[in-house]
Order: sequence, then C-alpha cells, then structure tokens
Amino acid sequence: MTARILIEKAARRLTFTLDDGQTRVFPIALGRTPIGPKRAEGDLKTPEGRYFVCTKNARSKYRLALGLSYPSAADAALAFSEGRIDAATRDAILQSEAANRRPPWDTPLGGFIMIHGGGAKPDWTAGCVALNDEDIDALFPLCPLGAEVEIRP
Repeated sequence: MTARILIEKAARRLTFTLDDGQTRVFPIALGRTPIGPKRAEGDLKTPEGRYFVCTKNARSKYRLALGLSYPSAADAALAFSEGRIDAATRDAILQSEAANRRPPWDTPLGGFIMIHGGGAKPDWTAGCVALNDEDIDALFPLCPLGAEVEIRP
C-alpha cells in the first residue's frame, strides 16, 4: 500500500491519501515561527519541501509520531551552497536519502521533525507538525514507512 501526505502550512491542514483513493483531512499545528522554511536548528520553523516517513514511534512523548526525512538532499544542497554546512554533513544527508534512511538529525539544519499528537491548537511545536491525539491515532496505523510527504507554505 502506498500513501501520500500533503501538509499545507497556511491552511493548517494535513491531507492523507492512500493509493486506493481513501482520503482523510486533519487540522494541524506547526512550529512557533510558522512562516518560511526551516533553515537552522532552533529556528522553530516547520520545513517546506519533499520528504518521506523514515521512522515510526509508538512510544512518543506526544502519543504517536511519524518521523520525517528532514533535512533532505535539497535542504542539504542549499545549505552547503550557502556555507551553512560542510561537505561531510551534506554527503551524509545525500547518502541517507539515496538509501531511503533517516538522515542525520544532529546537524546545524536541525532535525527530528515529526508528525505527532499533542493537539492542533495554536502553533506550539519546535518545528514539528502536531495533530489532535485522535487524529494521530487514526493516521499512525495507516501510514507506512516510506510514505511521501510534501510540505507546502
């Protein structure tokens, strides 16, 4: 089964679609500084771009969590060209994406970005995407590792 997640930051909406056409829409909360893409550890922004679900955590502090493959190869290429990361960091991120593995989450770009529970109240996360607990309960078992995730402004 393939799945796709579309996150529309401005609309505070997550749309989950399975290949059989099933679609679910959920309200979300974002990082405390929601405008613009994530560029650095601690900027409190939610990333923008194309990612995939690289981990699933059934014991999350925030109920359940789907880990995202941020930073991506595109994030790494931009950061390297701007001098924000070194070649070794860029290469580690590129290799992780090529192998469909979780990228390094301890880089200057930040990491450990999740879709998790805790509530879709006003933006409160450090950069993650938060759903109401009943919504992450519904999404978690349906969402496979490797699911495509697109985060739009």
